[in-house]
Amino acid sequence: MLTDLISPRLGQPVVIENRAGANGTLAARAVRSEQADGYTLAQIPGSVFRLPYMTARPPFDPVADFTYIICLTGYTFGVVVRADSPYRSWADFISAARRNPGGISYGSPGIGTESHVVMEQIAGTESVEWLHAPYRGGSELTSALLSGTIDAVATASHWSQLVLDGRLRLLNVWTQDRIRRYPDAPTLRELGYDIVATSPYGLAGPKGMDPGTVAVLHDAFKAALYHPDSLAYLEGLDQPVIYMDSETYTGFVKQQVHKEREIVRRMNLRLD
Repeated sequence: MLTDLISPRLGQPVVIENRAGANGTLAARAVRSEQADGYTLAQIPGSVFRLPYMTARPPFDPVADFTYIICLTGYTFGVVVRADSPYRSWADFISAARRNPGGISYGSPGIGTESHVVMEQIAGTESVEWLHAPYRGGSELTSALLSGTIDAVATASHWSQLVLDGRLRLLNVWTQDRIRRYPDAPTLRELGYDIVATSPYGLAGPKGMDPGTVAVLHDAFKAALYHPDSLAYLEGLDQPVIYMDSETYTGFVKQQVHKEREIVRRMNLRLD
């Protein structure tokens, strides 16, 4: 959607190259070595701020190696089960985990992702143990859940249409407030956890970009973000606008990196 809206503003086509895997950090790894001319950018998910501290040989420095341009939006996370699951509520799910330590499984997009971290934070709060099953993305998670390979999925709103179609049941959401389309799904805060997780993401380029180039890109993407078509598209995904300008976004990244480093240390998250 954004590429369709931004191309006329920049006077040239914008090409998207999807790079799945590595906990969503492949784009960041690739853009790090590109020319700082503004022609190659990367979407920056929250895992970019966490993954370097989960390995002995960090692939990049999330603060020093990038020029942060604009923060755009965030994800709507939640936990879903199959519609025929015996877990009718989050309380049912927690009770089952207490009765059967390590016997209840949930899938996420990978080790150290927002989904994984929040679910393990909840497990610590509840003093329960469940089995984490990392997958590569939304389609694999959905297939595993529908086939009965795993009991639940914790991820962003790949589940949205299947919930609306009645094939999946949404047990909770991780937003500040309940979502209009799923009024029966409580937030984590309503369930007693002091957690709001939206994993804000935006765009960045290689370090050392010219401030004038950054300003042009920021202004173009901001205008596209607030275009009615873009806002309608985000609403269809239940994703909020989380706009930050270049300076604010850079400051947010510095604060977030500090928090993520502490989370990795406290939870002993390791990839090697």
